[in-house]
Amino acid sequence: MPRPVALALVMVLVFAITILILANILPGPHRSTDYLVMGGVATMLCLILAFVLLAVVPRRRPPAKPDKSQASRTSTDL
Repeated sequence: MPRPVALALVMVLVFAITILILANILPGPHRSTDYLVMGGVATMLCLILAFVLLAVVPRRRPPAKPDKSQASRTSTDL
């Protein structure tokens, strides 16, 4: 799975799970400001997670192809 697609999927899941947890923790009945707080907390958590994932997790790079122009040269060719 490509990295951007996986990152987007993780962000959507984290956002939804955070909203569900906060909806159960905050006492009801919920007002519009409660939903604003839930969305704000979930957004902040997703931004922090995205930063950590992009900054810490290294990207896989394809193996380097050998440079054919340098393969036949020797030290006496200089």
